[in-house]
Amino acid sequence: MTSPIRVLLVDDHTLFRSGVRALLARQAEIDVVGEAENGPEGVKLAASLNPDVVLLDLNMPGLSGVETLQLLLQDAPQRAVVMLTVSEDADDLARALRAGARGYLLKNINADFLVNAIRRAADGESVMSEAMTAKLMAQFRQGGASPAPAVSEADKLTPREREILVFIARGDSNKEIARTLDLAESTVKIHVQNILKKLNLSSRVQAAVFAVEHGLADSRP
Repeated sequence: MTSPIRVLLVDDHTLFRSGVRALLARQAEIDVVGEAENGPEGVKLAASLNPDVVLLDLNMPGLSGVETLQLLLQDAPQRAVVMLTVSEDADDLARALRAGARGYLLKNINADFLVNAIRRAADGESVMSEAMTAKLMAQFRQGGASPAPAVSEADKLTPREREILVFIARGDSNKEIARTLDLAESTVKIHVQNILKKLNLSSRVQAAVFAVEHGLADSRP
């Protein structure tokens, strides 16, 4: 039997945490192992509980969500930290993704979307509310591309890896990429791991950011 996905909630609103916990309690494959009402408490609990996924609020008093995120990833760079926030600000989105968040979800998402996002994040995939995808693209395009570094970095990738990077930037899951390219999902997963390693990145979200920042996201595979 597969072990349940261990989730830690970090949010300063008690009522919101209670609602999310109650929702996730109905999912047999998800186990909420702890709750924290602020960043320092969340970092401490993460160190002792070792959750698979951390759902982290962006705006909290004291230590901010991004500062908490950075501390959460210091000792566990591969930890899946997903921002769960009301902020639709593109700058907040960009800061969180650059700091290593595996995803960015708005609190107005429905229950099924949240559960599926937790599953995907635990499996190493990036997750994002649909409303934020276009903002992500626009944010980094406005920042300007950096063509020269993109060429040298992208040269490390095989043609197939460059092709898959485009799909990652579009937010496609491994399963969707596999279906489109007629590949085994396990093969796509290996390609994604190779992309991250070659580009010295820690998550699919960072790979998507790289592709957008360097003008690769609009390439046609």
